[in-house]
Amino acid sequence: MHIIKRELRANAKSLLIWSVVMIIFVFLMVSEFSAYYNNPEMGAILDSMPEQMMKAFSMESANLTTTTGFVSIASVYFYLVLGVFAVLLGSNIISKEERDKTAEFFLTLPISREKIILSKWISAIISCLALNVITGASLIISMLNYDLDSEYYKFVSLLMISIFLIQMIFLSIGMLLASVLKRYKTSGKISAAIIMVLYMISVISSMNSKLENFKYITPFKYFESAKLLANGKFELKYILLTLGITAVSMIGTFVIYPKRDLHL
Repeated sequence: MHIIKRELRANAKSLLIWSVVMIIFVFLMVSEFSAYYNNPEMGAILDSMPEQMMKAFSMESANLTTTTGFVSIASVYFYLVLGVFAVLLGSNIISKEERDKTAEFFLTLPISREKIILSKWISAIISCLALNVITGASLIISMLNYDLDSEYYKFVSLLMISIFLIQMIFLSIGMLLASVLKRYKTSGKISAAIIMVLYMISVISSMNSKLENFKYITPFKYFESAKLLANGKFELKYILLTLGITAVSMIGTFVIYPKRDLHL
């Protein structure tokens, strides 16, 4: 519990900055919505856009002039930004002991490295949840001037859950990379690069039907907003994939990190 509290305090400033950024982003995004709300001309513009482009950004079944449709189209930014937060958090929470020269402190504690990793993982999950709650609340509060129905609240709830699931993938990958890589300075860069590559794969696979099977490689295709909006539920195979990737990555972290030589 002591380590969890310590990590939460250490990440508080970063979490605050990310929260402020997300709140500002949401309110700026919603400020643009007034031009689209119940505006049939905007719907006509979307209908005239190329089908492949619409699929690439999960816009093929969304209505930009409604609250749920607008948020579903903008959700790609939430997946990307909050995914980056998770992978950088995972990488940093492991590597920062070497970066800040505090690894020796942990080695002197009467506690196993496995328990340290578990405590760090729990604190990271709490941080991800906190940022998700703040983002979801912003999406609701910023839209209160419009007629919100139960469908909107349900969609935002599903969206936040799906983002959290994707965050768990990237959080575990970030922690694994930080455990494997000997140079702590490179883990964050590689983690961020992986997210961008996976996002590009999701875009390319949407534009080319021959690459449809690539959807299993990139988490950005697991819980697409267009499908959430249309079906109102998650697909079991993607939930299992999420749990599998997260479990494998965390097992790897628990196996590799305790055997790693730390730079004091």
